[in-house]
Amino acid sequence: MKTRVLGKDLTVSAVGLGCMGFSHAYGAPTEEKETVGLLRQAVELGYTFFDTAEVYGTAEDPHANERLVGEALAPFRDQVVIATKFGLRFDFESGKVPLPLIPDSRPETIRKSVEGSLRRLRTDHIDLYFQHRIDPDVSPEEVAGVMADLIQEGKITHWGISEVNEEYLRRANAVCPVTAVQNRYSMMARRYEPLFPVLEELGIGLVAFSPMANGFLTGQYGKDSKFDPKNDYRSTMPQFSAQAVEQNRALLDLLQKMAQQKKATPAQISMAWMLCKKPWIVPIPGTRKPQRMEENAGSADVILTPAEVQAIDDALDHMEMSAVFGVIR
Repeated sequence: MKTRVLGKDLTVSAVGLGCMGFSHAYGAPTEEKETVGLLRQAVELGYTFFDTAEVYGTAEDPHANERLVGEALAPFRDQVVIATKFGLRFDFESGKVPLPLIPDSRPETIRKSVEGSLRRLRTDHIDLYFQHRIDPDVSPEEVAGVMADLIQEGKITHWGISEVNEEYLRRANAVCPVTAVQNRYSMMARRYEPLFPVLEELGIGLVAFSPMANGFLTGQYGKDSKFDPKNDYRSTMPQFSAQAVEQNRALLDLLQKMAQQKKATPAQISMAWMLCKKPWIVPIPGTRKPQRMEENAGSADVILTPAEVQAIDDALDHMEMSAVFGVIR
C-alpha cells in the first residue's frame, strides 16, 4: 500500500485500520482468536497503521482491544505504527447506548494510562498517543507538558489530539509539537474543514475516523437494516433510520455514479475523495471482514482529479442530507 507522512516524520499506510469495532460499539465482540487472525491478515494486505484506545472494550473487559492489538501485532512490531488513546472513559453504569463519555486528562491519570497501554500492547513505546477528548478541567499546556515528558522518557514518540479545535491545538502545539489530530471526517461530517489551513500551517496530519459515516457511505444499508440495540451504536445513529436512507438518496447516487466512472466501489470513492484532497489525510475505516479490508486498502489507488474533488464538494454543499452520528447540524 502507498504511504503517507503524518506531521514531520511519522510514515504510515495511506489507509489505516480502526480497530475499535472488533471489541466495541458495532455488535457483539469478534472472537479473540479470529480478531488476532484478522489483524495479522491486515498486515499482509499492507496496513502499517493501527488505531486503538484503552477504552475500546466491554464492561467485562474494558481494555480488550488494546490487549488483542498487542497480541496480534507483536510479531510485526518493528513494521507497524500503533496509535492508542488516553483521557476518556465510558460510563458503563448508565445503561445508555451509545455510552456516555467522561473525560479525564489529569497528569496522574495519563501516567497510569500510558503504563497500562504499554503493558497491554506488549511494547516499550507508543508510536502515536492521542488525547481521546479534550478535558475542560485540564489546560492544553498541562497535557502537552506531560506528552513532552513521555517523549523524553521514550514511552511515546509522537502525540495527537482527537476532536480538537483551533485554540486548543495551537496552545498545545506551542508546548509540544503535535503530529496529528484525529477528528470525525466524512462526506457527511465536514465541520472540521475550516481547521485545514491551521493543520497545513503547523505541519500536522489529520487521521479521519468514521470516514464512511460509520459505514453508511458503503451503500450496503437500506431502510430495513436492523441493529442490536444492546451493543450496536448504529441502532441509534440517525443516518441509519428508514427516513434517512431516503433523505440521503442523492448522496448515495453520487457515490454510485462516481464508483462506476472510476471502476471502484462507493466506499472507495468516499475515502478517495479525502485522500485526493490533502496528502496529509489518513482515513482509518474499521471492518471485521477480510474482503472489506482489501477493498478499503484499494481506496489509496483510486485517483480523483482536483476538479473532480471540487465537483464533489460543490455537490455536497447543496445536497440534502440526514443528521449523522456525532455531528450537530
